[in-house]
Amino acid sequence: MGGVITGFGVIATIIVTGYVIGRRRSLGVHGREVLTKLSFDVASPALLFTTLSKADLSAVVSTPLLVTALSTFVVAGTFVAVGAVRRWSVGRTTIGALCASYVNAGNLGIPIAMYVLGDASLIAPVLLFQQLVMTPIALTVIDLSRPDTRPSLIRRLTSPFRNPIVIGSLSGVLVSATGWRIPGPVMEPLSLLGGMAVPAVLLAFGISLPGSQLPGRGEERGPVLLSVALKSFAQPVVAWAIAAGVFRLSGPALFAAVVTSALPAAQNLFTYASRYQTATVLARESILLSTLLAPPVLMTVAALLG
Repeated sequence: MGGVITGFGVIATIIVTGYVIGRRRSLGVHGREVLTKLSFDVASPALLFTTLSKADLSAVVSTPLLVTALSTFVVAGTFVAVGAVRRWSVGRTTIGALCASYVNAGNLGIPIAMYVLGDASLIAPVLLFQQLVMTPIALTVIDLSRPDTRPSLIRRLTSPFRNPIVIGSLSGVLVSATGWRIPGPVMEPLSLLGGMAVPAVLLAFGISLPGSQLPGRGEERGPVLLSVALKSFAQPVVAWAIAAGVFRLSGPALFAAVVTSALPAAQNLFTYASRYQTATVLARESILLSTLLAPPVLMTVAALLG
């Protein structure tokens, strides 16, 4: 469980640093907004481009990907169904569905895959699926549902291709698919910019915590508890049922599928919510609670299947 401890330790340290910055108001009243925009518009697209441009796209078509995709659609669809019945807004429902199904495959998934599963490449299908399928769909839905916009047909069709996150992801995939090797002088500044993405997201998350009430107690209590229950408990169980019952996986393959699905909600979901100014409390509290629950959940999975 060294990878679990290491991964969560790194994340906790940077979030606590952000909390201290927020308490001291070291970055002023707009510090969180600046970090959020920096991550969403600049650093994250650069990180996704540099990561996906070197990715093995053959990993996309695999049994682990099917397990991930099906379990994701089941839990996200459950949240959407509840949101439709309760008449929650499109933005709120979309962010909640992401918090219920979008795992922290980057800054937590990679070290856990490396130290717990013994192979960092096992997280690649999840990372690719989330960036190439989930993110474009979700951000397009949020973008088109904003009350201050009346999108034309052309705007609806081109909306995904004007989003910085989607542009970075698709550009990286295009480079990988063509086999083009980007010159070092071009890749190096992109790598430096991408290196800011994770720290900026975690710092912004920490800055948002001072003055916040305990998670799961405010007006977002219902959506928060639903998303956390789906993310922390339902998704690993669904992934196990699909992997073992449908694809007949066993041993290390089954273990990897369940561990991956048991990862907490990704911190960059808070960036998406903040950037579109929708359901930020839901995102923050869901991410925080699922991250706190992740260590005991992962250890339980390891004890049962490892």
